[in-house]
Amino acid sequence: MTSKKELRLAYALAIILFVVGVLSYAIAAFSAKTPDSPMRLMFKGVAGKVLFDHKTHTQDAGYGIACGQCHHHPEEDEAALRACGDCHSFTEKEDAFPEACADCHESDEIEDSKITKRVDAFHSQCINCHKENEAGPEKCASCHVM
Repeated sequence: MTSKKELRLAYALAIILFVVGVLSYAIAAFSAKTPDSPMRLMFKGVAGKVLFDHKTHTQDAGYGIACGQCHHHPEEDEAALRACGDCHSFTEKEDAFPEACADCHESDEIEDSKITKRVDAFHSQCINCHKENEAGPEKCASCHVM
C-alpha cells in the first residue's frame, strides 16, 4: 500500500495540474482578440451550405467589393451596419416587420412591402453580383455544399 505522504503528493500534484489547466484555458480563451468584422460565415439553405469569405470579397486581391455594396442599411455609416437577419428572417413574415426596419424606414415606406426571406435575399444578391460582374463562381456547386 502507498504511504500517506505519497498519496498527499499525488493529490497536490493533481490539484496543481488542474489549476494550471484551468488557468491556461481561461487565458487562451479570453485573450483572443475578436476580429473587427467576421471573416467567414456559414449560411445554410435548402440547396446546401455556403461558406462566405469576407476577405475574398472585400480585399483588392479578391473582388474588391465595398461593405456598402452588400450591407445596404445604412449606406452612409459603415460602422452602424446591421446583421441581415435583423430584417430578413428564415421565414416569410406577413404584416409583421421587425423593429430593426423602423430604425431606418418610416412606417409608410414599408407599409405595403413584403420582406424577403434571408436565404432568398442572399441568393439573389450573390448570384446576380457574380453574373453581372463576371467574378467568382457562377455554378451552384461552386458555392453550395451538401
